[in-house]
Amino acid sequence: MEIQSLIDRLYEGLIVSCQALPGEPLYGSAHMAAMACAAVSAGAVAIRANGPEDVAAIRAEVDAPIIGLYKVDLPGYDVRITPTLDHAVQIVEAGADVVAIDATHRRHPGPSAGDLIQEIHLHTGRPVMADISTLTEGISAAAAGAEFVATTLSGYTQDSPSTEEPDFILLAQLVANLSPKGIPVIAEGRFATPEQAARALALGAHAVVVGSAITRPQWITQRFVEALPKGRTG
Repeated sequence: MEIQSLIDRLYEGLIVSCQALPGEPLYGSAHMAAMACAAVSAGAVAIRANGPEDVAAIRAEVDAPIIGLYKVDLPGYDVRITPTLDHAVQIVEAGADVVAIDATHRRHPGPSAGDLIQEIHLHTGRPVMADISTLTEGISAAAAGAEFVATTLSGYTQDSPSTEEPDFILLAQLVANLSPKGIPVIAEGRFATPEQAARALALGAHAVVVGSAITRPQWITQRFVEALPKGRTG
């Protein structure tokens, strides 16, 4: 898919993150493919998915763009989202249209985030979504050639504040700095309500990614349980 067509397709849309953790009832590629089908049938403009198996399973079921990532825990590194070129290549070979990477300034196991962006372009030809946690990281990722910059990691690094709500301040800062340069800013991280998603678009986000509030039944159920008297009293 050409980059401008992809940008147009995502504009002001909902991207659904279909991911499940090991040990959760919905963990497994078949479940994630079904979840992606449900999301697309309801109007999601794209799917965000983790790992070659899930990406391939989803690719076989939907024609919506897939933003692929590969979460890996590497000893000695905090970076988890597609940390190396090899991980990126596997995601692309599985059918991803966009590669999401950790583009924070934390230490990477191979090239820096900026160099990794350029290597992914060279070896896969796919656009990159840079998951960042600060304005400086977002600007650096865009300068390195990332086609999309996402607020995904705000609140999950030592350099970014941890809040219950999405980081609307960072979102507005990124929009002010990157949108005039033609870099779409993707709002992601702790979006729990339609109102929050609408607010992100009002602030200039190109699209919004929602995960747990749509695709993790345990998290959704827990919120309801804790709001009821029996849940509050244990």
